[in-house]
Amino acid sequence: MKSGFVALAGRPNAGKSTLLNALMNEKLAIVSPKPQTTRSEIRGILNYQGNQIIFTDTPGIHKPQDRLGSRMNKQTASVLQGVDMIYYLADGTGRFDDTEEMTLRMISQAKLPTFLLLNKIDAMNKKQIIDKLTAWQKRFDFAEYFPISALTQENFTDLLDTTVKYLPEGDPFYPEDMVSDEPEQFRIAEIIREKILLCTEQEVPHATAVIVEEMTWDDKKYYLRALVLVEKQGQKGIIIGKNGSMLQKIIYMAKKDIEVLLGAPAELDIFVRVEEEWRNKDKQIREYGYGLTDE
Repeated sequence: MKSGFVALAGRPNAGKSTLLNALMNEKLAIVSPKPQTTRSEIRGILNYQGNQIIFTDTPGIHKPQDRLGSRMNKQTASVLQGVDMIYYLADGTGRFDDTEEMTLRMISQAKLPTFLLLNKIDAMNKKQIIDKLTAWQKRFDFAEYFPISALTQENFTDLLDTTVKYLPEGDPFYPEDMVSDEPEQFRIAEIIREKILLCTEQEVPHATAVIVEEMTWDDKKYYLRALVLVEKQGQKGIIIGKNGSMLQKIIYMAKKDIEVLLGAPAELDIFVRVEEEWRNKDKQIREYGYGLTDE
């Protein structure tokens, strides 16, 4: 059998997390229209035709504005050094710019077989697809080229069949029934953060960290207590909302996804605390589970 690791890399908002969820047919990574939604590597374990492919979603490579951003870039670079091959996801509807150039430079340093996945072809016509693929061929020596749609799962079979050919022979790394090695509390914290991303605007989502402080079971349901950290008092007020309305909306939306994840009823309490400039403090970034654990 074949067994190996595939990194999903690309600029923010290229569709990496949507692709991971589609490949796994399960929601493992949170998704939002806002850039830098993914802050940590997230693994999905796919057993495919007697082979095992471990996908690793990575934070989008970008020009960092704070220590958190720098650590996210370093984490992506670290992931690329520990896999067997790379999917480079490019937004077919977007334009090539300095961020894309920076991302390609990081990919080239890994010296691994790299597939170009031209995403969002569901929003393109045939000529646009051909023109984009031709342009990308001139930028980097990709091992394979796949026009795909993470949204409609177009061309997935060809992609997976070809991926297996590039993986090394070896025993599986994970049990057959395992789909992710992420702890439940991490996935719950990410669900809550996703709802904050979807419900709030401007700087508030990016200034947010979530920690699940308590998770207990009483034979009928789970009880969860989560802490949401922000950097400013005004951000705390926005998340709580008038008479707690925004916080209740976030709890309601998160609770539904958490119950699906856990397969059981759940009660969720969320508290909000101000932690000034936490995104520029290595100790806090490590404690909250973002970026590399050490540098």
